[in-house]
Amino acid sequence: MAKYIGPKCRLSRREGVDLGLKSRARSLDSKCKATTPPGQFGDRTPRVTDYSVQLRMKQLIKRYYGILERQFHNYYKNADRLKGSSGENLIRLLESRLDNIVYRLGFAATRSEARQLVNHKSIKVNGRAVSIPSYLVKPNDVIEVKEKSKKQNRIVAALEAVDKGIASIPEWLSIDTKEFKGVLKRYPDVSEFPPEFKVHLVIELYSK
Repeated sequence: MAKYIGPKCRLSRREGVDLGLKSRARSLDSKCKATTPPGQFGDRTPRVTDYSVQLRMKQLIKRYYGILERQFHNYYKNADRLKGSSGENLIRLLESRLDNIVYRLGFAATRSEARQLVNHKSIKVNGRAVSIPSYLVKPNDVIEVKEKSKKQNRIVAALEAVDKGIASIPEWLSIDTKEFKGVLKRYPDVSEFPPEFKVHLVIELYSK
């Protein structure tokens, strides 16, 4: 799958929020000029329309989870088929991706690093190695680091950040840092979605 290989700060600066593209050990402001849009003319204020606001929100959520347009649109279509709110279903599907769960549990410092761990078969789900970042984790699934990978410096450092309180673990997950093991207790509630998300804008965009 194609992926963005440009400066990571550029994406966070474009959206004006921390997209989790760099280590959580430092604040976004200490890593990027977060309040300044990228580009030579970043201080220019673009014309704002309903469409531009909706598109910007879609771009923010896509970049937050590190996925591309076709895959994101497929998530929307799947969310729309499920019972309940399409917007809530969309975020729950994205949050239950294995690479996101690995990041949320603190096994990795960034989502891209979490994706790499999954690709390299360093992560097991219910005792079985899974190498598909988009694999959807279900409630009560057990996610753990393979025995051979527990000595990787990046995983050890990431879990140290959890123990020190630098990286926080959501209420809908549980983690045992000593055992390198975590559990998806439940899907996140709406109140636990990233506060900058206004998912209804994405639904309005795709519903046109």
